[in-house]
Amino acid sequence: MSLKAPWAFESREFLRTHTVGKEITFTSLHSLPSNDDVPRDLGNAEVGGVDLTSELLKHGWAKLKEIKREPTEEDLKKRELENEARTAGRGLWNPHGPQARAVHHTMPEDSQAFIAEWKGKPLDAIVEYVRDGTTLRVRLLMPDGEHQIVNIALAGVRSPRASTKQGEPSEPWGEEAKFFTESRLLQRPVRVIILSLPTSTATPFQSGSNIAAPQPASIFIGSVLHPAGNVAEFLVAAGLARVVDWHAGMLASNGGMERLRAAEKSAKERRACLYANLPAASAASKANGAVSSGHSKTFDATVVRVWSGDQLSVIEKDSGKEHRLQLSSTRGPKLSDPKQAYYAQEAREFLRKKLIGKHVKVTIDFVRPREGDFEERECATVHYGGQNANIAEQLIEKGLASIVRHKRDDEDRSSEYDKLIAAEQAAVTETRGIHSGKEIPAPKQPLNISETAARATQFLNGFKRSGKIPAVVDYVAAGSRFKIYLPKDNQTLTLVLAGIRAPRNARNASDKGEPYGIEAADYALRRCMQRDVEFEVDSVDKSGGFIGCLYINKENFALALVRDGLATVHGYSAEGLSWARQLNEAEVIWSDYDRESEKAEDTADASDSGALKTEYLDVIISDVRIKPAFGFSVQILNTEGIASLEKLMRDFSIHHQSSVAAPSGFVPKGGDLVSAKFSDGAWYRAKIRRVSPVKKEAEVTFIDYGNQDTVAFSNIRPLDPRFRSLPGQAHEARLSFVKLVGPESEYHQEAIDRFRQLCEGRKLVANIDKKEGSLLHLRLIDPENPATTSDPFACINADLLADGLALIDRKGCKYLASYSQVVKRLQDSVLAAKRDRLGIFEFGDVEEDD
Repeated sequence: MSLKAPWAFESREFLRTHTVGKEITFTSLHSLPSNDDVPRDLGNAEVGGVDLTSELLKHGWAKLKEIKREPTEEDLKKRELENEARTAGRGLWNPHGPQARAVHHTMPEDSQAFIAEWKGKPLDAIVEYVRDGTTLRVRLLMPDGEHQIVNIALAGVRSPRASTKQGEPSEPWGEEAKFFTESRLLQRPVRVIILSLPTSTATPFQSGSNIAAPQPASIFIGSVLHPAGNVAEFLVAAGLARVVDWHAGMLASNGGMERLRAAEKSAKERRACLYANLPAASAASKANGAVSSGHSKTFDATVVRVWSGDQLSVIEKDSGKEHRLQLSSTRGPKLSDPKQAYYAQEAREFLRKKLIGKHVKVTIDFVRPREGDFEERECATVHYGGQNANIAEQLIEKGLASIVRHKRDDEDRSSEYDKLIAAEQAAVTETRGIHSGKEIPAPKQPLNISETAARATQFLNGFKRSGKIPAVVDYVAAGSRFKIYLPKDNQTLTLVLAGIRAPRNARNASDKGEPYGIEAADYALRRCMQRDVEFEVDSVDKSGGFIGCLYINKENFALALVRDGLATVHGYSAEGLSWARQLNEAEVIWSDYDRESEKAEDTADASDSGALKTEYLDVIISDVRIKPAFGFSVQILNTEGIASLEKLMRDFSIHHQSSVAAPSGFVPKGGDLVSAKFSDGAWYRAKIRRVSPVKKEAEVTFIDYGNQDTVAFSNIRPLDPRFRSLPGQAHEARLSFVKLVGPESEYHQEAIDRFRQLCEGRKLVANIDKKEGSLLHLRLIDPENPATTSDPFACINADLLADGLALIDRKGCKYLASYSQVVKRLQDSVLAAKRDRLGIFEFGDVEEDD
């Protein structure tokens, strides 16, 4: 009988409540042809000694069939029970007819509205079908009397797939999982809590306009509660389902994920079913979703530097060892991506304000091994404050970072991974930060007002009138020299502490340095780096640095240096200072201090005065050329020009999508700015170098990327005036101090290849050591090279020397004498190449004479 017939549902419910889950005695009287390999029999059934047929007739939920034989005594008894039910108006004999109700057999049309109305609210239901261990079809008994049939995937778990067609194989343990759920839930009354739709959320930085409109759902995600508890937890504990990480956000509020993890841990320890072949190390997994990989360690530390929105450095309290940490399972926005740059800066600033100089508790979850250009890195969970807050969780919850999507068997993850998922779910729901869909322009590069003495002088009187000015220490160059950032004005400056002299520290392995030089620099780094400070200005030095006072927590930092014996009072410059007396009182004289070394250092400073002011720029090597001679081009990143170039190229592409014909009689000339088609089929801005009217082709330089090509006249157009205002973004460059071995050397090609490997297409840091017209002499620094954190002169220029693939260019670089410390470091690299017989030194010393 179909459930759509009158009284069919009530009749089935009577039989279901009397039989399902109870022991039954069945006597077969006749066998029928099988249906889908399921045997069918006619007979009598009893539950607890009570005949089910008689019970159905007695309560009016069945009718007797007409029989064509003489009735037996048993038939007469059943007829009497039927007449009794008819007379009493029971069951289907009720004269008022069945209760009217609507039954919706398909999923709700408006899935979003259904979720919004019933999310988190327990609903009575009956399980109608079990597809596999974690996928069910249930009949929701809605409060208004209607029935809604829905498909439910159990939240937080997934079991192996069970076969749904004849001959289709099941996944291992799929049939066992299905039977586990069927035997406990099929046609049982349950409580269903609908939690979510299975639709994936937009990825970070995805614009809201790009998100497709939601389609009607074919399944909901929810919890199914048996009187004995949540069936998902029992499935996992039996080893018949795995935990689904991405549902942690749905289950976090009521502790559901913690219970699933505990069940998973129990199953792994017992090696149950799915975990039968689990390695011993994995069987001891953490209850909260992270697994020890042999590197677990917890220690107290102090945060001394924030590198980015997901990396920081700490000093271990007990050992004093410095650790550079990656926040486990956390991915911060990238500063190099214009769409992410704003949030990258916000994330870094959030970490700085929360953690810099603070005591934290660090748990090393795992160590990420070296891979390609990425160094080995300790990945950790960091807690701080009286509430023991997880800083990664706070970052993600504010939409300033996203979580790393680990593979199912990747157990190298945060020890609080489920909390991070819940935090991201909250950020997505509230459309915070990177999940807002808003495109915020990248922050402008700060103006360096210490670039020249002339520029610095313009600001001097204003700073003097302002008194103490709030700022942030952006970089510690030495014990008494700092790079200061003014957030309000988006400016940077160099500040030199007035009235004192801190000892110099060794700049490379061969430099001896002064006593306490390293200690002074470390002291300043740990006390000042990235701290909120105040400063006062007294004067400007000849290189554009401001001379003045730095206040940390209202304390004059120069006094602290002198008091701790890490600086001496410079008598001449201290005379006019209001705090000169305090400096003299705090001074500690070193017993082995050598005045002659001070004079020698001052002389060295004077000889270095011809060097350009140090200023690090983010660049990318956009082109490498070997003809007519080795050279390369760079783009300077994080500038208004690069941001404008991206917009220009979009408009430029649209402009050339339509057929732009060359004017009649157009012949390009040397020096003309034109549009030229590159070998990739796209049009770019270019400058004519020389033309060949006979061949009807021209040699051009693409002014935004630096590469050169020979282009036919047919692929050249006059440059539209609206694309002329932006200067070319490619800058011609060469390596400072060194030159690659020439074409006459058998190592020339190896040198070119090595340079390409180290530089081409990569984001690097560059310092301009010399400007020769439009040609930039660059010292290139790889920010991924850990040596740069301890060696201020570590650079790719030196690396090429150390590989024996370059020489110091004493003829082409007339400014070598102005960079004595750099040259000393480069000479050490040449000596290392000679010692190890690398490159051109393979068969001896072939270096050219000075």
